[in-house]
Amino acid sequence: MKSKRSNWPQAGAVVALLLLVPIGASQGDADPALIQQGQALYQANCVFCHQADAIGKAGFAPSLTNSELLSMASDKFFMSTIRDGRFGTGMPPFAHLGRKSIKALVAYFRSFEKLPNRSEEIDDQPEARGDPRLGRFWFEQICATCHGVKGDGYLAGGTGTAIGKVGFLDKSSDGFIRMTIKKGRSNTRMRGFNGPDALANLTDQEIDDIIVYMRSLPNSQ
Repeated sequence: MKSKRSNWPQAGAVVALLLLVPIGASQGDADPALIQQGQALYQANCVFCHQADAIGKAGFAPSLTNSELLSMASDKFFMSTIRDGRFGTGMPPFAHLGRKSIKALVAYFRSFEKLPNRSEEIDDQPEARGDPRLGRFWFEQICATCHGVKGDGYLAGGTGTAIGKVGFLDKSSDGFIRMTIKKGRSNTRMRGFNGPDALANLTDQEIDDIIVYMRSLPNSQ
């Protein structure tokens, strides 16, 4: 992704502002002032659970600056999740912040972006078609170890997020879930599950079976 650093004004005030943004963050196309606002909002509202620089805490809250997440997730995914929270989890709604503040938070997350954003093409992928019975088998064999038998995540003692809850499934396209299963998320316990070097080499159809099963879970309704 092309950096906009070369287009920034060189005025001293702007340079001083940029020093407030975390070192190593990729600024993308966002307004530096918007990133700074998002960083301040993050420190006031999110840092307790998601930790410094939004890196998350295993078994408690996910990373919001993971490279694969930022590449696959749309701004709509982030904004609606922040606004609505995730019902049945420890993530409360933050609708009271308002759209502009939530947009600033997303800009702050995007400032850590290192990979090209593929969210549009991923969300445009076709809906999963498969056999939920086969999906249940693979889910219980592979996914339940971290995410829980019913996908309840942290609150059920799992080390993974609550992927069986309506708060996640309503916000996630089948393409987003599909690519997350395939590619995993670097520097986390979520490994990829497609390909010869994957933790388990699931076929495309087996992955779609899992997605269909996830959407059939009672908590997903």
